[in-house]
Amino acid sequence: MTGKPLHGLRVIELGSLIAGPFAARICAEFGAEVIKVESPDGGDPLRKWRKLYQGTSLWWFVQARNKRCITLNLKHPEGREVLRRLLADADLLIENFRPGVLEKLGFDWDSLHALNPKLVMLRLSGFGQSGPLKDQPGFGAVGESMGGLRYITGFEDRPPVRTGISIGDSIAALWGVIGALMALREREVRGGTGQVVDVALYEAVFAMMESMVPEFDVMGFVRERSGNIMPGITPSSIHTCADGRHIQIGANGDAIFQRFMQAIGRDDLAADPSLADNAGRDARRDELYGAIDRWAASLPLDQAEALLQAAEVPASRIFSVADMFRDPQFLARDMFLKGNLPDGQAFQMPGIVPKLQGTPGSVEWTGPALGEHNDQVLTELGYSPQQINSLREQGCI
Repeated sequence: MTGKPLHGLRVIELGSLIAGPFAARICAEFGAEVIKVESPDGGDPLRKWRKLYQGTSLWWFVQARNKRCITLNLKHPEGREVLRRLLADADLLIENFRPGVLEKLGFDWDSLHALNPKLVMLRLSGFGQSGPLKDQPGFGAVGESMGGLRYITGFEDRPPVRTGISIGDSIAALWGVIGALMALREREVRGGTGQVVDVALYEAVFAMMESMVPEFDVMGFVRERSGNIMPGITPSSIHTCADGRHIQIGANGDAIFQRFMQAIGRDDLAADPSLADNAGRDARRDELYGAIDRWAASLPLDQAEALLQAAEVPASRIFSVADMFRDPQFLARDMFLKGNLPDGQAFQMPGIVPKLQGTPGSVEWTGPALGEHNDQVLTELGYSPQQINSLREQGCI
């Protein structure tokens, strides 16, 4: 993994499911040495989530790529001793237990800081490490609800809906990586010591809520569900084409709106001075969306999309994963990487984001079997084959 931006960084992952493992996956893709610690009795539940291939989740092979996986029974003193050895020389610990769990195991921050002053600790939890809710379990769906996302997602005459993926966990993971890299940078530049990076799922979502807070504070305005349109920003919505497929059109820039209207044969609207700015367009929102709906319904999706691309109007069909697999833009940007499942079966997985010109990330291997790297990692820590066998016999690994 040399030549990658995080080469030389040692990360210990004590996470499961989504937020913690996703944060560690990003580090692993860009060169960090990531050692994932799992319980011997089944490991990360993600191994069994969604679609299974020969008993293992296809998601697992992506989420755990480039990681070395070991098993440790942290209820056993010898298992905790192995973890202490791992952490003594680590740069970053990523954990997403409920607050208090690590403390009960003897891995509170003061103890960890004394063991390894350079260690940075990324803690991902539902509500953070403080406050009245800190001890409550909190999954991504709860974070999305409390953080404001669910309230504004869906149509105004129907209950709130989810986004279709565990977006709250993923957003928290991204904030976590940002925070961890900030802490590591501070340690490097100022010669300082490690610190705790505390990310709450609900706060990670809340931080994405645009102008919601000042709009309420200054004007008492509560943003509500609005379906596919963007109230106050017109036109931007989804429209149905003649073949029943859908297209997203975002033509809310002044010059873009004029090009859009000309492209769909509505020169009268393009030249209307009352529609020259966003405020005027939003005041006539229903009229404009009616005109766009009628135009979209008159053409099949491919033809409508080609016409808008030629006019340089931001637009896209609503992609299914099948659309992605054959799309030239996805293919040109290497957004599908080839790999092999444990039995040799070839498969494709998501490409690397972001794209670094000089030191890009890559996938070296897919998610390992449970405890696949036990002997390797323990040997590196100084354990003899006899000691490793003893740990195995005691149920520590």
